[in-house]
Amino acid sequence: MKRYSIVMFAPAALLLAVVTACSSGTPAASHTPTKVSSLSLAPAQVKQLVQQISSKQGEGKEVESASITSYQLQVTANGQQTQYDLPQDEYFVSIAPYLQQTHDCQIHSLTGCQGELTNQEFVLTITDSSGTIMMNQQKQVSGDNGFIDLWLPRNDTYTVKVEQDGKTAEQTISTFANDDTCISTMQLS
Repeated sequence: MKRYSIVMFAPAALLLAVVTACSSGTPAASHTPTKVSSLSLAPAQVKQLVQQISSKQGEGKEVESASITSYQLQVTANGQQTQYDLPQDEYFVSIAPYLQQTHDCQIHSLTGCQGELTNQEFVLTITDSSGTIMMNQQKQVSGDNGFIDLWLPRNDTYTVKVEQDGKTAEQTISTFANDDTCISTMQLS
């Protein structure tokens, strides 16, 4: 049986617990960048940069806006937009379980998306299309933005089950080209 590791990041910066808009198809940006460039980083470096931006730590403190599509991290800092390719075998997805408030979102904004349930513990179970359990009732804590960030293997379909205090949400997600990176539709009931 293959074993996979799923990386979860819990941001530490304090944000308001108000739901705000995410991107609904195009990367978020507060202004038009003056220059766009592409940089190549090792997969581990890209994943670290995503975590820093999501938690507003390290290099993430300097970022004006950042969004993550199925293949690129797009960052604007100091009026310059930089695009980073994501790992070829891993797919980033960010999940915001909710009770009452959510927002429409397809492309996750690391600097703008805000979920309802911040800094809360959840139990996650994730199963791939062949029945392999990727994560089995693991405790995960949402970040200050109310999201749980995960890296899953690409090109598969997953059943994600989120539990908290006797309430459950279950949804099928996929990690194919152009699939959503922002999952804001998992209402706990």
